[in-house]
Amino acid sequence: MDWGTELWDQYDVIEKHTQSGLDLVEKYVKFVKERTEIEQNYAKQLRNLSKKYCPKRGSKEEQECRFSNHQSFLDILNEMNDYAGQRELIAENMMMNICIELTKYLQELKLERKTHLSDGKKAQQSLESTYKQLDNSKKRFEREWREAEKTAQYAEKTDQDINATKADVEKAKQQAHMRMHIAEECKNDYAAQLQKYNKEQNQFYFTDMPLIFNKLQDMDEKRVRKLAQTYILFADTERHVMPIIGKCLEGITRAGTNVNEKNDSLVLIEQHKSGFERPGDLEFEDYSQGINRASSDSSLGTPKGPLDLLGKNKSKPFWLFSKKSKPAASEDFGHLPPEQRRKRLQQKIDDISKELQKELDQSEALGKMKDVYEKNPQMGDPACLAPQINQTTQNIERLRGELNKYESWLAGAGGRGETLRYSTYSTHSLNNNSGNNVYSPDGAHSDESTPDASQAIYAEFDDDFEEEEMSSPIGQCTALYNFPGSSEGTISMQEGEVLAVVEEDKGDGWTRVRRNNGDEGYIPTSYATINLNK
Repeated sequence: MDWGTELWDQYDVIEKHTQSGLDLVEKYVKFVKERTEIEQNYAKQLRNLSKKYCPKRGSKEEQECRFSNHQSFLDILNEMNDYAGQRELIAENMMMNICIELTKYLQELKLERKTHLSDGKKAQQSLESTYKQLDNSKKRFEREWREAEKTAQYAEKTDQDINATKADVEKAKQQAHMRMHIAEECKNDYAAQLQKYNKEQNQFYFTDMPLIFNKLQDMDEKRVRKLAQTYILFADTERHVMPIIGKCLEGITRAGTNVNEKNDSLVLIEQHKSGFERPGDLEFEDYSQGINRASSDSSLGTPKGPLDLLGKNKSKPFWLFSKKSKPAASEDFGHLPPEQRRKRLQQKIDDISKELQKELDQSEALGKMKDVYEKNPQMGDPACLAPQINQTTQNIERLRGELNKYESWLAGAGGRGETLRYSTYSTHSLNNNSGNNVYSPDGAHSDESTPDASQAIYAEFDDDFEEEEMSSPIGQCTALYNFPGSSEGTISMQEGEVLAVVEEDKGDGWTRVRRNNGDEGYIPTSYATINLNK
């Protein structure tokens, strides 16, 4: 069944129905636009919420993240940030695939409908014009036929009149004959116009308008089909990100399961354990014996309890819940309890050892560079390296002095006095004897430098410094989903692909990665499983 056959006389109905369909498309586009605005506002509010409760760098809250329950809350904030990114993705896909696509399609439908209705009006106007010609020929035929009858009756009356002359009779007959001839011509013209109109009317009602109505029907059915597809797409757009949203929710669940109350208690102990012994019993002070307490107190040695450390009067009890004034900080951390002091000293030694190792590596690299310049003068002047070599030597000596100072303090505090990192290179690089240094104090390169040093230095100079040193990866990631990487600064990846992580997520939902071929770019953090180096 089609409109051209069944609704041949319902032009107004078809016109209103097709207009109603276009209005529905326009209404649906507005609905989806408002939905995308809701999603964008929701995502923005989620991001602001995560940012509001995310601890600032260096703040006390960030230091609390060593506890599992604090770290899990931070993980939840990160997952909520990723979740907000998925809501933004829903809004973006709905805008691109539904709103923009349907708006373009709606303009095409309006133009097509206008064309079909215009063709129908033109056919109607043509039929009306033919009908006017038919009506005019019909009226003319009617008028001329009546005139012919009048002239015929007049001629017959004149012929029967005895007073009429023969000339009058002959003239009346000729007039009647002429009128009859004109009436016959009008009759023939009317018949021809009628035949033409009937033909055009048949063409109009059985061919032209059914064709136009059927085209309008096809247009409307395509509109309905397109609308149905976008209805499905409305749900699929959100369904496609459900796996990633599920990963975010799994991450929140995992954050809850990672909370370890026993471990948090141990962390608190390690962080704040003082190492003091509990206060002993107070001694009986017998004033009747004239004891000189001042001299007794002055004979005390190094502090061995919280009262000694805080400068309290030992004759008074130690109250746990009283407010304690903070002692002034000192370079050797002597203001801290023994256990905390040992930890801070050890941490300081480790930091200095790492810095010293960097200076030694730089010193060795400068030595290699100087050798290359001496062998290949066209690559550079060896003398230009002298200031850097001298500065590096001074830094090494300064760090050695600080290291010895903190090690002596740690030994006095009962610590082990050395670190694993330091022991690995102290046997060949950190002897106090300056003769074993990579460079002599005057900046000259020593012959006792390690023979098996990194060959990467030579490779860089052999290539005439063609390539810059790339940052070292801080972990790796495995792609969970395909990502096109069509935006500027991003990189594409395939599901299951393993990439190196060179920069972790800064809270904006993106992680910088690198392929084996050196290509770098950003990917959505929620699209991959990321494992950072410990």
